[in-house]
Amino acid sequence: MRRLMIAALLIGVPAAAQDYSKVVIKTETLGPGVHVLFGAGGNIGVSTGPDGSVLIDDQFAPLTEKIVAAVKALSPGPVRFVINTHWHGDHSGGNENLGKAGTVIVAHDNVRKRMASEQFIALMKQTVPASPAAALPVVTFDAASSLHLNGEEIRAVHVDPAHTDGDALVVFTKANVIHMGDTYFAGNYPFIDLSSGGSARGLVKAIDRGLALGNATTKYIPGHGPVTDRAALQAYRAMLIDVIARVEKLVKAGRTPDQIVAAKPTADLDGKWGQGFMKPDVFVRIVAESLAAKPHTHAAGGKHH
Repeated sequence: MRRLMIAALLIGVPAAAQDYSKVVIKTETLGPGVHVLFGAGGNIGVSTGPDGSVLIDDQFAPLTEKIVAAVKALSPGPVRFVINTHWHGDHSGGNENLGKAGTVIVAHDNVRKRMASEQFIALMKQTVPASPAAALPVVTFDAASSLHLNGEEIRAVHVDPAHTDGDALVVFTKANVIHMGDTYFAGNYPFIDLSSGGSARGLVKAIDRGLALGNATTKYIPGHGPVTDRAALQAYRAMLIDVIARVEKLVKAGRTPDQIVAAKPTADLDGKWGQGFMKPDVFVRIVAESLAAKPHTHAAGGKHH
C-alpha cells in the first residue's frame, strides 16, 4: 500500500535510490476545479481552470513529468504556482524542475530557510543537503497568503510548530477543501519531525486550526492517506490527545524515553493506528521527547522577513 512506501520515500531520500518507473499518478476530483493526485510521497492538491493550475506540493523530482501530465489531463493550462506545505523532500522534491519551467514556488518563511541550508533529520539519521536555488520558494509568507485564481481563493495559513516549524494548511475556500499537509496522516500515527522544530502539542493545535477553518462538509486532504471527512480528522485528534495524555503521565512520573517506550502505553491503539509508516514504539518515543523538551522559538531561526 502507498502509505507503507513512506518509510523509504519520506523526506530527502536520494531520488537515485528509488525506482519511480512503476509509480502511477492517480487523480481524484473533489469538486469543480479541485483535485488530489496520489503517487509516491505527499498527496498533491490541484486547482485547475482558465487561469492555469496551482499545485499544493509536488512529490519527487523523477515524478515531475508524470505529475505534469496528470495535471494537463485535467486542464491544458500551465502550472503557474506550487505551494509547499512544508520543506520535506517528498512534498517539495519537484520544486527545482517546476521552478526551472517557470512555476512560482510559494511557502512559509521557514520552508525557504530550511531548504536553503543543510538539514539533519534525526529520525532518519540523515543529512539533507541544501536545495539548489531553482528549488527554493520565491514568494514566502509569515502568517498567511492567498492566491485568487480560477474563481477560487486558495489560502495558505501557517500554524505554530507541529509536523515542522514551517507547516501551512491550504484552504480551497469556495470548494470547501483543506489540504492539511503532514499535520494529518489519515488513519495512522503521524511523523513529528522534532529536528525540524515539530511539536506533539503543536500538532493538536494544527488539527484544531484545520477544524476551525472547515465545517461539517469540508473535505480534508491529508499529507498521506485517503481524503477524509471532518469526523475522521476529529478521531485522529482524539487519538493524539489520548496518546499525549498517556505519555505525559509517564514523563511526569520521571520515566525516561526508553522506559516509556517499554511500557507500551499505546498497545490498545496500535492495531488501529500503528499499521502505517510510523511504528508505535517510534511514535511513542517522539511524543515522549517532545513533551520532555523545553519550549523554544522556531528552530529555523525564529521570525524572518
